[in-house]
This record gives sequence, C-alpha cells and structure tokens, in this order.
Amino acid sequence: MNTIYKPSVLLLLLAIAYSGVVYAERIKDIASIDGVRSNQLVGYGLVVGLDKSGDKTAFTGQELRSMLARLGLTLPPGIDPKAKNIAAVSIQAELPAFAKPGQTIDVTVSSLGDAKSLRGGTLLMSPLKGADGQVYAIAQGSLVVSGLSASGQDGSSVTVNNPNVGRIPNGATVERVVSTSFAEGDALIFNLHTSDFTTANRMADSINKVLGANTAKAIDATSVRVSAPVDPDQKVTFASVVENMMVIPDDAPARVIVNSRTGTVVINGKVRVQPAAVSHGSLTVTITEDPKVSQPNAFSNGQTVVTPKSNVKIDEEKNHMFVFNPGVSLDEIVKSVNDVGAAPSDLVAILEALKSAGALHAELMVI
Repeated sequence: MNTIYKPSVLLLLLAIAYSGVVYAERIKDIASIDGVRSNQLVGYGLVVGLDKSGDKTAFTGQELRSMLARLGLTLPPGIDPKAKNIAAVSIQAELPAFAKPGQTIDVTVSSLGDAKSLRGGTLLMSPLKGADGQVYAIAQGSLVVSGLSASGQDGSSVTVNNPNVGRIPNGATVERVVSTSFAEGDALIFNLHTSDFTTANRMADSINKVLGANTAKAIDATSVRVSAPVDPDQKVTFASVVENMMVIPDDAPARVIVNSRTGTVVINGKVRVQPAAVSHGSLTVTITEDPKVSQPNAFSNGQTVVTPKSNVKIDEEKNHMFVFNPGVSLDEIVKSVNDVGAAPSDLVAILEALKSAGALHAELMVI
C-alpha cells in the first residue's frame, strides 16, 4: 500500500509509552449490567414557522393535508397547499434505561426534503416509536439550530455549520416504560465493554475477595455472573456496591495504528520485536525542463525554434540501518527512529517490513 504522509505532521508516537504503573478502574467504567441499556426512538413530523425556507416537495404538502384532516379541517379537493414555511423532518431520540412516563428527553430533528433551513421552526406533536413499533415518547417544541445559511440575489450564498439539523432540549415526553430484567432473578450479569478473558477473571476475583468465594463467576471473555439478592431494593444497593469495586484491567494486545490521512502513528506499550535489522533509505529523481530558444537572424527567412532540454538529477539519501535486539520495547523503537530524524512514513515502512519478516508480533492497523 502506497500512502502519502504530510511531512509537517509530527511523529505522534503517543508514548502512551510503556511504564510499569498499573491503574485500577471501577467496574462501572469498564462494564455494564445486562439488560440495563438505552433504546433508540425514531419518528416523523412537520416543522412549521419557517421563514420561506421550507420544503418544495409534494409529499410535504400531502403530510400537511393529512395533519389538518386529523385536526378536523378538510381542504377542498384539488388544492395543493404549497406552504413555504413547513418542512418534513425525521426525529431521533435515545430513551435511557428506567425512564418513566412524564420524564423528558432530548431529540434531534433532521430535514427530509429540500428545505434550506430549519432555523426558527417549531416541531408539531410527533410520536416517537421503538423497534417494536410502539410509541414510547411524544416530541414537540421549538428547534435550536446552530447552522446558518444566507444567499444574495446574485446567486452567492454562505452556509455556516448545518442549518438543516436542530435539537430540542427536553423536547420529548416519555409515555411508556421499557421493561428490563434487572429486578428478575437472583443474579446480575456484568458485561465488559471490551472482551478480555484476563479482565473478566480479575473482575470475578475482585468481587469474590469482598463479597465471599463463589459470589462471582466469569462466564466467558465478556460476562461475569454475580449472585445478588432477590428483593429489588436490596438488589439496587448490591449493584451500587459491586459497580464501585476496583479492578485492574489487562493491557490491550500489542497494536500499531496508522492514520493514513494525517500521518499519525500510535504504538502501544506492548509492542515488541524479535532480533532484526532493517535498512531504509530513499531515492529521489528530479527532472527539470530548461528549454532553449533558437532565434534566426534578421531577414534570414528562418523560424524561431524551441529546443527542449531536460535535466535529470538523482539523489540517493544515505541508508539508515536499524538493528533491533530481542524484546525491543516501544521506547527503543522510538529512540532509534528519532535518532535518524525519520518521518512517519519511514516508521510505517519499517514496521511493515518487520511485520512481513515475522519479527513484529503486533496488529498493524491502517485507518
């Protein structure tokens, strides 16, 4: 893979560098309780009150006609309500776990048609449904739009951010409870955000040290089953105690991440290489054109002729030899590359060569 990197970008070997310091994390920061999750809601509605920046599409007029019919107003047949101050929109919201009827949640409103801007608009009452098709919230309110669009009579226009997306803080009222399995059974399942057998085992051990042997058992690389009281009130207290216990997560696998757009290279502290030697250099070929003009003498009936002339120059940089001893760490790799003033692209080439030779035991990711 040939990748071009900006030479001005510094070699960001975020030496999240390897050190012997070990950090413990709360269980609530690295895991979540099975069944305790948010749910996505989606809806469709109309935004009104726009300053002639609404939709021009036919389906928006149809929706307006349907809405007026639901309110008891019937438009005469054949009348197309071409209102420029309305826009058809999609509505998205996230329903938190344990949300109760009467509570409010934020909603995001996005234009579906060809509206120029939703700025100054008001969303009319719109139902928000879950994946099961049931209505869980009702949205309505004035939009907060950070984007701005302006145009002149000569066709020039200026757009700042996105004027076709807005938010309504606390714009939806919860109407239905999503049932959870938290209060059911005599156990809680904690699921790690990142699967790891070692971390799951350490979590179970940490819980057992505090609450007694066999209280927690690691089911797999993600889940840890913890015996809990059956009484809901006691279970809430129990969950609070468990999620605030400290666990030392296992280190992430050896990994090198290369951002091909910015030239950023990140290497974590577990990267090691086997004994290897890498020679890296570059060959630069520069071709410049220096045309010569041949001008005839006066009254010679000759013609002016341009004679092309190319200058070819080849520069070969001095090759750098990298020698890595057994178990070389991140610090030594960074030092070797920095000592010769290598660029990010040079480092990537070296790592790819080590990977191909089987001397680099790490995941090499290009994003």
